[in-house]
Amino acid sequence: MKIFAASEVFQFAIRIEENGEKFYRRVNSMTKDAEEKVIFNYLADEELNHKRVFEDLLTKIEKYEPAESYPGEYFAYLRAYVDNIIFNKEVQDEELAEVKDTLSAVKFAVQRELDSILYYHEVKKFVPEGEHHLINKIVDEEREHFVKLLGLEKSIKEKG
Repeated sequence: MKIFAASEVFQFAIRIEENGEKFYRRVNSMTKDAEEKVIFNYLADEELNHKRVFEDLLTKIEKYEPAESYPGEYFAYLRAYVDNIIFNKEVQDEELAEVKDTLSAVKFAVQRELDSILYYHEVKKFVPEGEHHLINKIVDEEREHFVKLLGLEKSIKEKG
C-alpha cells in the first residue's frame, strides 16, 4: 500500500530542514562564545542548503494534490506530523534544557539527523517504487550532514 507521493516526502524534508535551522539559530542565540556562534551559524546554514536542495528536487517531480475539505488541509496535517515526530517542540525544549555547551548541542543535532535518516527510510515504504531514488537523495543529504556533525563532535572532544 503506497500512501505518499515522493513530492509529499520532499515537503516533509523541507519542513524538517526548516525546523533544524530554527534549532541551530536558537542554540546560537543562547551562547556567548564566538567560536560556538560560528559553529551554530554554519549548522543553520547547512540546514538552509539542504532545504534548497530539497526544494530544487521538488520542482523536478510532479506535485501531489490530494482531495481536501479546504485548501491546504492535507499538507497542514503533514507539517504538524513532522513537527511532532522529528522536531517535537516539547521534546526539543526538554532536550534543549540539557544543552549546556557546544558538545551537547552537537550531540543533540547528531540524534536529530539519525532520526531524520530513519524517518526517510520508513517513509520510503509508502512511496511508489519508481520514486525511491528521489527519497534516496534526501537520505544522502542527511548522511552528509550526519558525517559533518560527527567530525565536529570528534574535533570538540579532542580540544576538550
